[in-house]
Amino acid sequence: MKSPDEAPIATAPNPSPATLEPPILTPRWNTKNLRWRLAADLAAATAAGALIAPVISIIDRRLTTVRSSIMENASGRSSVASSIRSSLRAILATPRSSALLSRPSALILLLYAGTYFTANALDTFSSTVLHPDRPASAVSSGAGKFAASSVANIALCIYKDRAFVRMFSGPSGAAPRPLPLPCYALFTLRDCITIFASFNVPPLLAPYVDARLADDVRRRLSGQTAAQFLAPAAVQFVSTPLHLLGLELYNRPGRPPLVSWSDRWRVVRSNWLVSTAARICRIVPAFGVGGVVNLKARHALMQRLE
Repeated sequence: MKSPDEAPIATAPNPSPATLEPPILTPRWNTKNLRWRLAADLAAATAAGALIAPVISIIDRRLTTVRSSIMENASGRSSVASSIRSSLRAILATPRSSALLSRPSALILLLYAGTYFTANALDTFSSTVLHPDRPASAVSSGAGKFAASSVANIALCIYKDRAFVRMFSGPSGAAPRPLPLPCYALFTLRDCITIFASFNVPPLLAPYVDARLADDVRRRLSGQTAAQFLAPAAVQFVSTPLHLLGLELYNRPGRPPLVSWSDRWRVVRSNWLVSTAARICRIVPAFGVGGVVNLKARHALMQRLE
């Protein structure tokens, strides 16, 4: 009699290749409603651009006509306040020129809708490829978003400025001379700082603002909304000197000893506060109001698609 240890071991027959079921592959990318998510990106960006375009065109049309009130202030031709007053009078005298369907407003719409759409699309790309396990409405990309939105904003801004110069330069006025390369570099750095503060800083700053808001205030104003207004405005204290230095190099070309750097910095310091205030008045509608509208509209649309 065989012991239990000596009993034969039953083996299951090997399944044939025909009976093997293919493994279930988990998709690496989150492509759910991808077309509709991109449509939501465009819709939110367009809504933000359409809201702020008439206001920004009121500022930019007159500012471009006179090479901007800030440039006038830096060159000593007029004050910021007087140029803004004349701008408002000119626009109110011809209100149809500030309508959304006018070409100046359409150019502003293209500039900011294009910038916001680029930032939104980078967030959608990040939620699709890099973070497919997270809700699309909760993903905010970092360095890629900053780089792409900066390139889009600068390229569209150059196109808008050239179109404004052609539209609003007087028939007897001489065409402005090209910007020197150092001016382009300073203006590009200025815009990159503003873009970073408008798109990348608010999501990082929002938790700290929320933690310091009182409960009754937090019910009416979120930290994200407050940061969206504060960050672009506050960074103008840093970027405005770059802007003024670029204008100074444009208005008074020449190297030392023809124009000393100490003299240039004296002009920058004397115009810093008033020019910062003027730039804040332009940036807050563009990236404060526009940023909040874009963020909230995109978040609401994405939540419906998730």
